Amino acid sequence: MVDRMPKRLPLHRQPASTLLLVQLVVAIVATLVLFCFVGKVAAYSGLLGGLIAWLPNVYFSFKAFRYAGARAARDIVRSFYAGEAGKLILTALLFAVTFAGVKPLMPMALFGVYLLTLFVNACAPLLVKRSSRP
Repeated sequence: MVDRMPKRLPLHRQPASTLLLVQLVVAIVATLVLFCFVGKVAAYSGLLGGLIAWLPNVYFSFKAFRYAGARAARDIVRSFYAGEAGKLILTALLFAVTFAGVKPLMPMALFGVYLLTLFVNACAPLLVKRSSRP
């Protein structure tokens, strides 16, 4: 009997789990540095910026990497598109809620930690293990 259900990967076994963990650590460390050297408003502004970058990436990872295997190719492509669309919508929504609802807010700290957390994605090839080495 052929199993037609695509194989689902748990979140901790997904390829992006290491990257997500590093992003969270970077956001928390940046928040602590802001708290120590700038103040409380900068710290929670930075934390919000880090969370605005991190939460949509968690959503994307959950949506995009939940299927594995050649038989699930169509589901993989569909889930990547859905994950990216949801990530963009969630990012815009989180920015809107933050700017509308959080007062006082330090925009430089928010955007600084947001960009720093996103910069971890540029370092992804260094963080994710290769399955086969030459």
